[in-house]
Amino acid sequence: MNATKTEATTRRLDGRKAARRILEELEERIAGLARQGLVPGLAAVLVGEDPASRLYVGSKTRTCRKLALHSRLVELPDSVTTPELLAVIGELNRDDEIDGILVQLPLPAGIDTATVQAAVHPAKDVDGFHPLNAGKLAQGRPGLVPCTPLGIVRLLERERVPVEGAHAVIVGRSNIVGKPLAQLLLAGHATVTVCHSRTRRLEEVCRSADILVAAVGRPALVGRDFLSPGVVVVDVGVNRLEDREQVRRLFGDDSPRLESFDRRGSALVGDVHPRAPRGVASAVTPVPGGVGPLTIAMLMSNTVQACESRRAASRRRPSEG
Repeated sequence: MNATKTEATTRRLDGRKAARRILEELEERIAGLARQGLVPGLAAVLVGEDPASRLYVGSKTRTCRKLALHSRLVELPDSVTTPELLAVIGELNRDDEIDGILVQLPLPAGIDTATVQAAVHPAKDVDGFHPLNAGKLAQGRPGLVPCTPLGIVRLLERERVPVEGAHAVIVGRSNIVGKPLAQLLLAGHATVTVCHSRTRRLEEVCRSADILVAAVGRPALVGRDFLSPGVVVVDVGVNRLEDREQVRRLFGDDSPRLESFDRRGSALVGDVHPRAPRGVASAVTPVPGGVGPLTIAMLMSNTVQACESRRAASRRRPSEG
């Protein structure tokens, strides 16, 4: 798979374009449910006033409206206790209008995140974080899958990036991205290596990759020395920089990002150095506009899937008695 490439052949894997197509395809399934009198419903639980969390939830609720899905935003103060939050989730679990429940992370200090995630009914767990859904993924059984890893796999499929037989290296072992992505790529017959902060000779391991996924939350960690010719680079990181000199060093004096920084006071960078893939990688996801839009598209897909599955299960129950 690896071959010498020139800068001109390093293509951009457009997550926005792929997400638009996924949402367009989803509209047919939503219309089919509407003909049955059903509207998939997504509840987003937002705790506290974190600006980034509010921004993410806003994007998700706007996408719901565009697709004519039922959307509900539950806002709670950062003083909420774990039992109080669990009570809210319990109500949403029992609400028949709600097919999917999203609890926006991170939660404030003092909230037991693992307990909260386990409290969401597995059939409504559109984030795919419930232990039952994580177990199904590990066993290769159908279930709700975390949105970001699922979006990455869908992007690779649509861009015709060969996964079967490829060596995929994932830098990051979180339950949100790294671990579930490893399971999905294994199911696609890739050979998968998962790296982390204690991995020895990290650069050397990364250079062995046909597909390199950076998902550690460290700005520009992955440099040119991590990349082999022809590698496909998937950058999951979204890091906000507020130091102009750092932006200049990463993007260059003549970069539009520097002009944007002067207007906005901040700039986004991934976990991959923005200039590292040029002339080396065969393809790379941009930041922003790469993985992020796909995460939202797969959240919508999971919500529709949850609605379809729940309604099918409710139709089966009377005949099972």
